[in-house]
Amino acid sequence: MNLSSLTTLDSNLLSTPRCRAFKAHFRTHVSRPRNIVVCSFNPPAASSLSVAESATHKSSRIDSLSQVSGVLGCQWGDEGKGKLVDILAQHFDIVARCQGGANAGHTIYNAEGKKFALHLVPSGILNEETMCVIGNGVVIHLPGFFKEIDGLESNGVSCDGRILVSDRAHLLFDFHQEVDGLREAELAKSFIGTTRRGIGPCYSSKAIRNGIRVGDLRNMDTFPQKLDVLLSDAASRFRDFKYSPEMLKQEVEKYKRYAERLEPFIVDSVHVMNEAILEKKKILVEGGQATMLDIDFGTYPFVTSSSPSAGGICTGLGIAPRVVGDLIGVVKAYTTRVGSGPFPTEILGQGGDLLRFAGQEFGTTTGRPRRCGWLDIVALKYCCQINGFSSLNLTKLDVLSDLPEIQLGVTYKLADGTPIKSFPSDLRLLEQLKVEYEVMPGWNTDISSVRNYSDLPKAAREYVERIEELVGIPVHYIGVGPGRDALIFK
Repeated sequence: MNLSSLTTLDSNLLSTPRCRAFKAHFRTHVSRPRNIVVCSFNPPAASSLSVAESATHKSSRIDSLSQVSGVLGCQWGDEGKGKLVDILAQHFDIVARCQGGANAGHTIYNAEGKKFALHLVPSGILNEETMCVIGNGVVIHLPGFFKEIDGLESNGVSCDGRILVSDRAHLLFDFHQEVDGLREAELAKSFIGTTRRGIGPCYSSKAIRNGIRVGDLRNMDTFPQKLDVLLSDAASRFRDFKYSPEMLKQEVEKYKRYAERLEPFIVDSVHVMNEAILEKKKILVEGGQATMLDIDFGTYPFVTSSSPSAGGICTGLGIAPRVVGDLIGVVKAYTTRVGSGPFPTEILGQGGDLLRFAGQEFGTTTGRPRRCGWLDIVALKYCCQINGFSSLNLTKLDVLSDLPEIQLGVTYKLADGTPIKSFPSDLRLLEQLKVEYEVMPGWNTDISSVRNYSDLPKAAREYVERIEELVGIPVHYIGVGPGRDALIFK
């Protein structure tokens, strides 16, 4: 987008640790090659809460959550879902993953501040009383799964008897990852920008009904024939994929060992989940990726291969829609995405670099730099409509602290000025539309140590409350730093 409004950054801003490296860049901005409409906004007087009220809200917010609640992403992933799940998990009996695979990267911290990067293991694992379930909708790469468990165990996190894996979950093999890379190379300039973790090819195997499920490891007499079908199919599709009888033999031997180790984890997750519901146990569902990457509702084809929206909860865990209650949407205070695809509020050039380095926007799974931009209200409202969120978790508000002003993308318009009422499915239209922005004042104050909403600077509260007003959903949780305690309950 056009960053002309940021060329007035004063010397105090540019002398902060986050921004010093960008001082020279901001003297000569490169504008985004499209038209932008910017309008100012005069916020109403903001309300505030006392410290006592904030403490009460923290308890009441969590205690009032439904028996089956969920945490889902509202953007293109990387919103910080893992942190909220980790905190809420202390009040739930089960944390369950319902879709995706090791392309998810959830970063959490324990009470001592030690960092854990999770990919398949649900983010409730740091809470000793919480059972973690990997549902039937997940695709599971066993080498990565065991590596993750070994890493947790070596850092004092007990996984014994605390992780259950659905017998209906599909197995993701190393060759799926190889095929993922071959497919991306084949697409050339039209590549999707996947994590190359084999997610798409594994879901493809599932969809064409020749995939292999966790439960098949209990029948090693038929396993070689099933794996041969998968490998032969890949070899016939990609000439650069080399397949031989020796490869099959090695894979079968490897998975015999995996089968033995995995056996204690395997359960009928549909039975487990529904029995837990009958027993009135509290269940928290952790989504991977986010709604704008949903295979149906995202920016197709630049999406993931599963359903990270609310519908994926029921199909990925085998539970009825009527039992699902509160859904919390996690949204970053600005917007990021990894990989290719449209991004209406993207900030190009040095302005995007500022947000990227200030927010340390590099992928947990791949390390790739994320594309950055202003908060997209149109996309957020679209995600809220699809999922029916009861509340929002606004994350990384602290990253915006050094900016003299902040912009909200509030309206999409055609070239002739006609407003677009919803998030369009047409990618060409997305690339051509104009974004109308509201400009709000920054607060230029470090808020990372704030724990009560009333202690936030007025401008920060006004930003939060303007988002609530535009979207029509309350923000109940506000992230102001990566630490486990850096969360404000509003």
